[in-house]
Amino acid sequence: MATEEVQKHSVHTLIFRSLKRTHDLFVSNQGNLPEIDDRLEKLRRSIKAKDGYGLVLDKAAKIGEARKASGAQTPGDKPLAITDGSAADAASAAGSLVKYNAGARPAEKAGPLVAGTHTSLVRASLANSNGDKSANGTIASHLQLIPKKAPSIPKPKWHAPWKLSRVISGHLGWVRCIAVEPGNEWFATGAGDRVIKIWDLASGKLKLSLTGHVSTVRGVAVSTKHPYLFSCGEDRQVKCWDLEYNKVIRHYHGHLSAVYSLALHPTIDVLATSGRDSTARIWDMRTKANVHTLTGHTNTVASVVAQATNPQIITGSNDSTVRLWDLAAGKSVCTLTNHKKSVRSIVLHPSLYMFASASPDNIKQWRCPEGKFVQNISGHTSIVNCMAANSEGVLVSGGDNGTMFFWDWRTGYNFQRFQAPVQPGSMDSEAGIFAMCFDQSGSRLITAEADKTIKVYKEDDEASEESHPINWRPDLLKRRKF
Repeated sequence: MATEEVQKHSVHTLIFRSLKRTHDLFVSNQGNLPEIDDRLEKLRRSIKAKDGYGLVLDKAAKIGEARKASGAQTPGDKPLAITDGSAADAASAAGSLVKYNAGARPAEKAGPLVAGTHTSLVRASLANSNGDKSANGTIASHLQLIPKKAPSIPKPKWHAPWKLSRVISGHLGWVRCIAVEPGNEWFATGAGDRVIKIWDLASGKLKLSLTGHVSTVRGVAVSTKHPYLFSCGEDRQVKCWDLEYNKVIRHYHGHLSAVYSLALHPTIDVLATSGRDSTARIWDMRTKANVHTLTGHTNTVASVVAQATNPQIITGSNDSTVRLWDLAAGKSVCTLTNHKKSVRSIVLHPSLYMFASASPDNIKQWRCPEGKFVQNISGHTSIVNCMAANSEGVLVSGGDNGTMFFWDWRTGYNFQRFQAPVQPGSMDSEAGIFAMCFDQSGSRLITAEADKTIKVYKEDDEASEESHPINWRPDLLKRRKF
């Protein structure tokens, strides 16, 4: 028997034919929905009602039965109507709404509703139920419907523009950190030349150089209660300097890699440091003990700040998160994951219970203690290395490309931006701001830069609201980009 040859087709052709057959089979009713089954629909509604209102479902039925038994009027029997408050109307519609006139006597008829007058709405049965009681007694006994106020966008406060006042040279490497002493007489800087230098704030003259670190100095802080200066660096060392003898008196050993930031607690004798080993460490200042190791970040912890109230420690990391820590327990109480890129800087507001975190995507403001998001401050598009805030409500951000942006803290209005000229002989690529801070009065801004200089800025005394007006155009709907 001769075998019939089976015609071979490609897989593509066979699939296409199968799809065509399926389409032909169902094309007549493909747009129709399946018929609704009443029994299943009732079952679905009852399940949804039990799921959403299970706790109060039986209460509503009981109240309805009790009303029917007592013969009381149910809320749905008569619709509410706005009347002019006449006795006839009040009698006919016991639950209607009328204009409330606080000074009117029971016998008086309230006037018609007029636009612009006090037209709060109250129940007709309650309006005259208190006889000749005082207006306050009547107001307390009824519900007023008060219209909502439209949300208002606050106008930014005027701030004087800032100008360059002094350029201080002396370091032989990138200047990486700054700290102003509590008496506001001098400030300390640390740099890539491994030296900590102390400068006179008024004159800008060098007072002292401290050598001891074997790698770049990345953080300095001056104690408010002791004559101590603390420093940390890329050599994994955290040192305590006694400024009466200008010598190192304590070392804090424990970090496994470079230490990038440090902060002193304002009320208790503890020191917080953070670095490239993805941890922040809490040290007892006196005993040198590592009290807590705050673990949780998955990348370099670039910034740490401390404050007297909870959260007492806040850290920002290159894993793009900000963490708030419970200092007593040594545990993270909140992780803020709103940033999309590395958080290189965190700054506390000197007087408000708030802080800001900086990342290349946005500067974000948060409210303590729970870390509630307040607003985005957008516009500084470069990598933001550092920030500083003063009590006047000025927030400054410094970029990796040498740009400085000045913001109004409350509204996020950018009132000034500029790029400081680099030191003569430096390349343009050396324009970069690594650290900045205000002095204790908030009237001087000190920046540490990549051209090996320290720059001091002050407010322009000659500027006024007329010469530098606020050019503020708020978005009608300010988007809160998370």
